[in-house]
Order: sequence, then structure tokens, then C-alpha cells
Amino acid sequence: MIPDKICQTCGRAITWRKKWEKDWEEVRYCSTRCRKSKPCSLDQQLEQTILTLLEDRSTHATICPSEAARLVYPANQWQDEMERTRQAARRLVARGKIDILQKGKIVDPSTAKGPIRLRKK
Repeated sequence: MIPDKICQTCGRAITWRKKWEKDWEEVRYCSTRCRKSKPCSLDQQLEQTILTLLEDRSTHATICPSEAARLVYPANQWQDEMERTRQAARRLVARGKIDILQKGKIVDPSTAKGPIRLRKK
């Protein structure tokens, strides 16, 4: 079986498809939308903010992704950018730096819906 890949933009799993058989090695994005909105310096800033917040907490403490969004975006804009913040968190999970939790349990970042918490590995 061919292993899944992780989208470089949204951090969700990309499942192999027959139409990608010949160029599976080049597939990097799950959709045209993700291909058009590749991660930029703002996304790197979000990832760094998440890691910094987690570094400042105790070993097993968690943060809400909104804490990072509030630090990076203006006061009236952070709520509109929560999906982008969740994408940054999923990319960090793919790199093995953090875990995404719901109700204290680690969840699959590709399928998690609703409130999440972030914890350093």
C-alpha cells in the first residue's frame, strides 16, 4: 500500500489516487486551492508563535490556537484567520513538533473538528 502524504499548505493527509500514479512523487498539495495559497512568511510566523507559546509553558501544558492568532493578527482580524492558524498547527504536527488534542486525547489533525488544544511533543 502506498503511504499518505501531508499537504504542504493545509497539513491534511493526501490520499493516493489512481490518476496520480505516474507523478505521486511530485504531489505536494491536496487541492488547487492549497496549491494557489502556498505557505508564506506569515504562516512561518504563526508556526513560530505557536512553538514560542508552548516553550513558555510547563511541560504538559496546552494552548488554544487562538492565542497564537491573537498575537499575530490585529485585534479585529484574528477570528477570520483561525483556519490558517489551524493549518500552521497541522503542519507542525506533520513535522513531529506538537500534538493536537481534543478532550485531552491526541486526535488526527486531518479529521479533527471543533475546539482543539495544542501541546508540545
